[in-house]
Amino acid sequence: MKRKPYHRIYRRVHAGQRNAGYSSTAYIRDPQYANAASHYLRAYNLIQSDLQKLFEYVEPSEKSIDTYSFRIHELLMRTCIEVEANFKAILAENTFTPEENRFGPIFNMGVYQKVNKSHHLSDNAVFLPEWNGERRIWKPFEAWGIGERIEWYQAYNASKHDRKEAFSAANLEVLINSVAGLLVLLSSQFETQDFSAGGVVLSAGDDYDYHEFEPAIGSMFRISFPDAWDNDELYDFDWQELKDQDDRFQKFNYDEVE
Repeated sequence: MKRKPYHRIYRRVHAGQRNAGYSSTAYIRDPQYANAASHYLRAYNLIQSDLQKLFEYVEPSEKSIDTYSFRIHELLMRTCIEVEANFKAILAENTFTPEENRFGPIFNMGVYQKVNKSHHLSDNAVFLPEWNGERRIWKPFEAWGIGERIEWYQAYNASKHDRKEAFSAANLEVLINSVAGLLVLLSSQFETQDFSAGGVVLSAGDDYDYHEFEPAIGSMFRISFPDAWDNDELYDFDWQELKDQDDRFQKFNYDEVE
């Protein structure tokens, strides 16, 4: 059991803990939980808005899955830059000592894969209601769960370094996977919090939800959060008691993750 929440690691509080429902989300809105959280949410919201505009011209469907263009390529670049920025933010606010070469600290997907251990990224699924076809569920980090590489990130990397030869690799399928991956990363840190200027809205329940999965950050996707947490991974604090302490957060040690 974890007596304090980690920085930028969203986990529910054990159901047996007092005030578990309140504690499971209240800590996320504490300013010490994450540095400049709204900065990362704003970037995602702009990407989601631009993806929605793209859908006005390219139908999100099986028939369009291999479509590629400069607009799709541009949006893929922005999205994967945000993916990398979120990985770095998670590592920076916890305990991590990067290896270095003559150019400086080394950050790549081999390093970022450490975050799968703390966030269970590979267990997240994202639902795209607008998709026209049978495939409406995306699991952007599923490959990490079986020891394989993330193909959409490989396509991004290839098209970034050699756009002429790998231009078609940056297609609609890769773009949607990357946006879903960014959403998973944000949700694994902030659940559904958007840090807007308004108050926190409490839902009356999902008995009448039209779509499957849970509402996600933004309005385009829905998400299924991991449920395969071990008991010793879940938090067990009472935020009502913890919130006024100076050291109410702890750091996850990524140096111990191989």
